[in-house]
Amino acid sequence: MSSERQYIQLYEQCAQIIKAHSSAPLNELRDRAFLDFKAKGFPTRKEERYKYTDIPRLFEPDYGLNLNRLDIPVNPYDAFKCDVPNLSTSLYFVVNDSFYTQQLPQARLPEGVIVDSLSRIATEQPELVSRYYGRLARTDSDGIVALNTMLAQDGLFIYVPKNVKVDRTIQVLNILRSDVDLMVNRRVLIIMEQGAEAKFLFCDHAADNRRFLATQVIEAFVGVNASLDLYCLEETHLLNTRTSNVYIEQQADSRVNHNVITLHNGVTCNRLDLVFKGDGAECRCNGCVIADKDQRVDNNTLIDHQAGHCTSNELYKYVLDGEAVGAFAGKVLVRHGAQKTVSQETNQNLCATKRARMFTQPMLEIYADDVKCAHGSTVGQLNDAALFYMRQRGISLKEAKLLLEFAFVNEVIDNIQLEPLKDRLHYLVEKRFRGELNKCDGCKLCK
Repeated sequence: MSSERQYIQLYEQCAQIIKAHSSAPLNELRDRAFLDFKAKGFPTRKEERYKYTDIPRLFEPDYGLNLNRLDIPVNPYDAFKCDVPNLSTSLYFVVNDSFYTQQLPQARLPEGVIVDSLSRIATEQPELVSRYYGRLARTDSDGIVALNTMLAQDGLFIYVPKNVKVDRTIQVLNILRSDVDLMVNRRVLIIMEQGAEAKFLFCDHAADNRRFLATQVIEAFVGVNASLDLYCLEETHLLNTRTSNVYIEQQADSRVNHNVITLHNGVTCNRLDLVFKGDGAECRCNGCVIADKDQRVDNNTLIDHQAGHCTSNELYKYVLDGEAVGAFAGKVLVRHGAQKTVSQETNQNLCATKRARMFTQPMLEIYADDVKCAHGSTVGQLNDAALFYMRQRGISLKEAKLLLEFAFVNEVIDNIQLEPLKDRLHYLVEKRFRGELNKCDGCKLCK
């Protein structure tokens, strides 16, 4: 329990400070989360869902925390640009783990839609937040969730009322900003009422060349016949460590489109738990990973079919260069009574060097007899015949490799429903393969 000891001592000494700078609904679960963390500790490689990443080692270094919620000297609206050409968005910022409130977008959201600080809404509407907060992300089942719940003081709250359609994409930039090595603990709570529709683009960036440790827990409730599109894009740096636990609950006839794209990182551990609670729901879960040097990306998914006539489709693709390490473990669980389930799970991986490593484990667990389920994975290297063919026609080896790698991940990007974002990602992925994507165009913070 060496990795856990510093966090246990931190909470025992600073619990009152943490609570004083948060809100009652978040504080209600804090002590229970501490007891769960104290009992469970961090997940180890012995746990199936964390077998490919040494979680305790990631949390060993001593990071600073902003428990007193001191203002961070940055104005992201003036300094930071993360533009997607031709994509009109309502732009919000989360600086470290605090919602940026000093200046909000000029564009108005439809009546009743809320995009705001989780802590502030929890103070103003405690019954709304208490009804959902912590219901999916259980502290007794995951040590990282327990740690996040006991330390998180703020985050993002999103609410879309019944039958409201948000036409304008809501873009949230998560900016890591600090003059010292820093740990941040961010919460996101998304509530989509019956018939609601909205699209979200979450972008993670690091503004300083410091060591960051970020834990993020997202809970999303998608009501009957509601539609949620969630795009998560990570462009940080080699010193960044991130764990992200996403929990989604879908009711009858709802639709979820979840996309996670890792272009730049240090160590990333993504976990997705999606459960179908009503008949006729469907989800598409796509992942794209490009890693080189000694970067590491671990994606773990669980699609839980608890209701019948539901459809799930997963496609995750990795391109690993240098000494990068990738891992994908995906499980589709079809429970008793979930008849007429349709599920497809695919993981395809390309190791561009002999030093790159990929671990893959697609799984099916089925307890119903009238289903159509399939899964598969591949791990390979660049096609020598295709490389030879292109080089015979005057294409350099470097350019030929780039074209093959780009074509390989194209399938994931083409599944993106937002056309301007799709075009932008084609551009960013090409730059990433060329080694030119060191910072965002127009980003003054990164210069």
